[in-house]
Amino acid sequence: MKHFISRWLVLTIAAGVMVTMLPGMHAVGEPPILGIGAFALFLALINASIKPIVHTIALPFSVLSFGLIALIINWLFMELASWLAISMFDVGVTIDGFWWSVIGSLIMAIVSGIVGTVIQD
Repeated sequence: MKHFISRWLVLTIAAGVMVTMLPGMHAVGEPPILGIGAFALFLALINASIKPIVHTIALPFSVLSFGLIALIINWLFMELASWLAISMFDVGVTIDGFWWSVIGSLIMAIVSGIVGTVIQD
């Protein structure tokens, strides 16, 4: 459980940086950190539960498409996390399109790697 909470904290920081840097991402809620935290919570739950299974199943297609399938899966999971957070808690992060999601995924990967290293996640 401690590992999940630390991952949630890391993803919350990464999502906050992502929303701050990208004009295609908008935090919904007052204060905005609640929306970012809810989005990160659902993203952490998805990453811990179904993402490894889906990526394993899609691996042959991802190799054949040079990673395009992996980008689409990441976009779908970000949209799912956004939809779940907004529909359940009325706070979250809205994503304006596919490419904003791709850029956001890259930013989140870099920031979560740095923050995870700093806090020894």
